[in-house]
Amino acid sequence: MRSFASDNNSGVHPLVIDAICAANQDHALGYGSDRWTNEAVAKIKQTFGDNCEPFFVFNGTGSNIVALQLLLRPYNSILCAETSHIFVDECGGPVKSTGCTIRPIQTPDGKLTPELIRPYLTGFGDQHHSQPGVIYLSQCTELGTIYTVDELKAITNLAYDYNIKVVMDGARIANACAAQNLSLRELTVDCGIDALTFGGTKNGLMIGECVIVFDQSLRQEALFVRKQSAQLASKMRYLSCQFTAYLTDELWLKNAQHANSMAGKLYEALNKSSYVCFTQKVESNQLFLTMPRAIIDKLLEFYFFYFWNEANNEIRLVTSFDTTQEDIDVFIKAFYEAVKTYR
Repeated sequence: MRSFASDNNSGVHPLVIDAICAANQDHALGYGSDRWTNEAVAKIKQTFGDNCEPFFVFNGTGSNIVALQLLLRPYNSILCAETSHIFVDECGGPVKSTGCTIRPIQTPDGKLTPELIRPYLTGFGDQHHSQPGVIYLSQCTELGTIYTVDELKAITNLAYDYNIKVVMDGARIANACAAQNLSLRELTVDCGIDALTFGGTKNGLMIGECVIVFDQSLRQEALFVRKQSAQLASKMRYLSCQFTAYLTDELWLKNAQHANSMAGKLYEALNKSSYVCFTQKVESNQLFLTMPRAIIDKLLEFYFFYFWNEANNEIRLVTSFDTTQEDIDVFIKAFYEAVKTYR
C-alpha cells in the first residue's frame, strides 16, 4: 500500500540493503569494534569535521535521550517549541530519563526565535527554579518548516550568552539541507550546534540513528550515557554500515531532494483547488493543509494519513525518497473524485 502518512512508512533504499548484506559476513567484534563502524565514523568525521564524535543508537527517541542526558543535569530545564517531538511524541521519555522539566514555547510555525526564547531565560542561580540548560531545535520542524543559517546562529549566539547548550533533532535534516542547498556541516556545527541527532530512517535507512557530539570533552561520558540508556548495539555493524552508504556519493542528499521535489509537485496540484488551504509553508517534504471533512473521509477510504488538528480538518501529507510521480497523479485523481462527490 502506498501512502502519504509518513516518511517512516517508506521502504529501505537498495544501496542501504546492499551495505547491510555486505556487513553480514563472517564474525566481527561487537559494540562498535568492527571495521564497518570504523568506516562509518571516518565518513561522519569527513562530513561534519574531525572534532565531532558519532555514537550510533537504535532509534530517534533514544538518540534524543542520549543527547539530552549528556548535556543536562536533573535540575535543568529544556526549552523547545510546543510542537517538538520530545514534548509531543516521546511519551515523556526525555523527562523520565533526564529528570528535567520541559518548557514548551508556543510558535506559529514550529520555529523558535531569540525573541520567543528570552522570556524563558530566567531564574538563573535561584535554587527554587529549574535552571535553563538546553535549547532543543528540530530541523526540519514538526510543521515542515526550516531554520536558515542566520536563524540558527541567532539562537546559538543567544545560548552562548547564557551559557546553555543547543541540541538539534536532525530526523529530517537532509530535507532542510536539500531545500537550502547547504551541506550537513554548514547547517549544524558551523552554526554553533552542540549536539546533533542525525537521522536517516525517514530518508532511506532501515534502522538506527546517530548522536553526533561536537564537544570533545563529552566523548568519554557519552559512552556511558549511551550504554545506560540501553542504546548500545552489540551487533553495531548493522547500524553503522548504513551511514557509510548514506554518506557515499551524497545518497542522503539525493533522497531528500527527491522527497522535497515530490512534495512540491503535490503542493502545486492541490493548491489549484479552492477546497484546499495550506496552513504552513511547504519548505520540505511535509504538507499541512485543510479541506472539507467529507473530502478527507473519502480519501481515507483509499489512503492512510494523519490528522494534525482534527477539529480544524487539518491533515499532514508526507512524501518520501521513494514517492513516485504516479503516486502523486493517483492521489490527485482520487482527490478530484472526492471533490465531485462532495459537490
